[in-house]
Amino acid sequence: MTMIDKLAFIDIKHRRLLSARLTGNELFYIPGGKRESGESDSQALIREVQEELTVELNSESLQLYGVFSAQAHGQAEGTIVQMTCYTGNYQGELEANSEIAELTWLSMNDKDKTSLVDHIIMDQLYSDGLID
Repeated sequence: MTMIDKLAFIDIKHRRLLSARLTGNELFYIPGGKRESGESDSQALIREVQEELTVELNSESLQLYGVFSAQAHGQAEGTIVQMTCYTGNYQGELEANSEIAELTWLSMNDKDKTSLVDHIIMDQLYSDGLID
């Protein structure tokens, strides 16, 4: 089994989850990415969100939401993605940047537009009464 370790930023507005679609990809993903060597969770998440969404996360506001795992989309069977998810506040205006083609706000009705691990995260957010 191969594990892909990723960090994700959970942002909810009007009971919808912020999601991003990469250029050349049909699915939406919760914004975030992989840590670089020596980075803490917060350092990696702040860097990834700045690169992808052009906003600056406030490191003091970051709170662990949960850790979720599932088969990684588009990867060989047995390749598991583990998403460590945080909530927090940011400064600036959200804007698609870098490899991001589009930003959108998803509800449970849009779950089929996301990866398997995002399905699990969305189920938890719904169960917690945070998204519709």
